[in-house]
Amino acid sequence: MAEPKKLYIKTYGCQMNVYDSERMSEVMEGYQRTENPDDADMILLNTCHIREKAAEKVYSELGRFKHLKAEKPDLRIGVAGCVAQAEGEEIMRRQPMVDLVVGPQSYHRLPELEARSRKGEKPVDIDFPEEDKFEKLKGRPKASRGPTAFLSVQEGCDKFCAFCVVPYTRGAEVSRPVEQVLREAHDLVERGVKEITLLGQNVNAYHGEGVGGTWSLAKLIWELDKIDGLERIRFTTSHPNDMSDDLIEAHGTCSKLMPYLHLPVQSGSDKILKRMNRSHTAESYLRLIERIREARPDILMSGDFIVGFPEETEEDFQDTMALLEAVKYGYAFSFKYSTRPGTPAAERAQVDDDVASDRLQRLQALITKHQREVQDAMVGRTVNVLFEKPGRLDGQMVGKSEYLHAVHVTAEGLKAGDLRQVEITQSGPNSLAGRLL
Repeated sequence: MAEPKKLYIKTYGCQMNVYDSERMSEVMEGYQRTENPDDADMILLNTCHIREKAAEKVYSELGRFKHLKAEKPDLRIGVAGCVAQAEGEEIMRRQPMVDLVVGPQSYHRLPELEARSRKGEKPVDIDFPEEDKFEKLKGRPKASRGPTAFLSVQEGCDKFCAFCVVPYTRGAEVSRPVEQVLREAHDLVERGVKEITLLGQNVNAYHGEGVGGTWSLAKLIWELDKIDGLERIRFTTSHPNDMSDDLIEAHGTCSKLMPYLHLPVQSGSDKILKRMNRSHTAESYLRLIERIREARPDILMSGDFIVGFPEETEEDFQDTMALLEAVKYGYAFSFKYSTRPGTPAAERAQVDDDVASDRLQRLQALITKHQREVQDAMVGRTVNVLFEKPGRLDGQMVGKSEYLHAVHVTAEGLKAGDLRQVEITQSGPNSLAGRLL
């Protein structure tokens, strides 16, 4: 039997791309994943287009593979993901060594595209095909895997925030049918998965077709709750306007739904929120947080923030700082605004870069302060930890608490997949230490 060819995938960006890279690997039968591009027979860059100069970073990365292509002319090099969707044939014009380009809705066609490239073609597939790519993808392999997994349930976005390229690169909101999601979830649990994170660009807008009609995300979560062996459910990323009553209620009543919620707001200024086309106010967001915390008082909130958005003043920025103080996030991700070509905000007057950088530093200092306070408050508490991998020290295992904190414990006999009660004894810069109970 011929040895399998080797496939190297470099993944950029969000959890959705991590999931997509797994599925790309699975669809490429006859290939085996490698972590070393030097060994590869095929290289795929699964790209992200959210941040500034995303495309330029991809071209730079491709340049590093020129010597490999020269040494191995049969090496296939492909660009996938959102930069592929946005740039299309321009990628091949700028980097002729690229053999194929495939968008995020078309990667089920990768084997066909690879075969065409070996016949001398240069296929570019960035269509939004009518067929459901998930129906075209084969069933997931039955090999055992780690205790946590991502499961994509929704793609695309209809919100059209003024700074965001997702509606243009991922397309309109589409939800997978309930039966399809449940089948994949059962497969994952059979392979040893105990925690599933449901993914979507706007996951709480999920509206998949199921028995009796259209299902909400909350109804889907309750059905997943029935799966024996599935211990934990999470979901990300959400939009405030789609936090429905039944989803808020589920946070208070579904024991498998973890007390962690990533709910981006981007700014605390109503003026900037309107310029961003967010369709909510700072006050409505804060009232929503109150309702969520009423349902689940111990929930850990996470958020996203953009500073230096066009026309942002110091007063607008202070409104954002005030919102941070009001919520006190356990985690928050913050960015300096960067223009994305083709988005409405790119055409507006930009904030001075030094001013934006200064605001980002002040924002991040406050975020870090709050994160430390939330993490330090865990000392003395008992949490449930799903252990995932060995730590850096002998006998140490690392896992995640229900609040998504990294927790490390030194104890004999612990293994990946164990779900154990742990008393937190120490808070470090990026993790918690504890002892088994």
